Amino acid sequence: MFAGVAVAVGVGGFVANKVIKKKSPPADIIDGKAIAATIRLEIKEAVNAMQAKYKKAPGLAVVIVGERKDSQTYVRMKRKACAEAGIVSFDKDMPASSTQEEVLQAVKDFNANPNVHGILVQLPLPKHIDEQTILEAISLSKDVDGFHPLNIGALAMKGRDPLFVPCTPKGCIELLDRSNVEIKGKIAAVVGRSNIVGMPAAMLLQKRDATVTIVHSRTPGAESIVKKADIIIAAAGSAEMVKGSWVKSGAVVIDVGTNSVDDATKKTGYRLVGDCAFEEVKFVASKITPVPGGVGPMTIAMLLKNCLEGAQRMYAP
Repeated sequence: MFAGVAVAVGVGGFVANKVIKKKSPPADIIDGKAIAATIRLEIKEAVNAMQAKYKKAPGLAVVIVGERKDSQTYVRMKRKACAEAGIVSFDKDMPASSTQEEVLQAVKDFNANPNVHGILVQLPLPKHIDEQTILEAISLSKDVDGFHPLNIGALAMKGRDPLFVPCTPKGCIELLDRSNVEIKGKIAAVVGRSNIVGMPAAMLLQKRDATVTIVHSRTPGAESIVKKADIIIAAAGSAEMVKGSWVKSGAVVIDVGTNSVDDATKKTGYRLVGDCAFEEVKFVASKITPVPGGVGPMTIAMLLKNCLEGAQRMYAP
């Protein structure tokens, strides 16, 4: 977004008007890390209140199968976050050779444990295990990832509310709310249609009375559609796909993408970028989330919040 400024320029005794393009100030940064920290403090206070009143704390069970480094890193982060919030962790670390029946049994055991209020099976699972079968085995009242078909079905239906909403889309809406972004009556575009982010994000926006278009790899004229939106949620998993030219002046952009691109200047040899071309989009949008430090911290915060809500339904229905 540029503003034209006219100045008088003298050339050979003549004065001519010349327009100099002045770049607009950058967008406000939506600090997901700070917002997530605030939410985690709120959760800790609620957990303390629950312990004082009921002598109980929320319990989160995590099942991890195999030794993928990225999965193990993510699980460690979740366990640390639980400890900080006062949520009790129940761990089931299983070898990659575990059978589907063994993983199902682990889920059933946690379903039957009254001290567990949320069950999370870390994805992806080894190829010989059917993920959908495992996810559907999780008790609906403990489905803190929000992936059970009945939770997704309730999310899709007018007048119904799921017990749990998937964590990343829930975090996107929380970022909008806590940044004082009005959703009702706005035009929204969701770039990407995954079951984990894109589709549930679109349904959440629609429940909040936004008019929503989902843009995906088969959408003709994607740029012109996105450019009409007041709110953009970019969740296609494609590095810097959404350019500055895609964004309407003053739009709010929530960038879910986390993509690694080669960068010889970094010690690691790569850097993380979002699905938006940040350096372009920040001069067009009014608010934008950075990558990293935007949506990412909100996912774990929303997981803790879902677990807390599951425990609250059990102890204080």
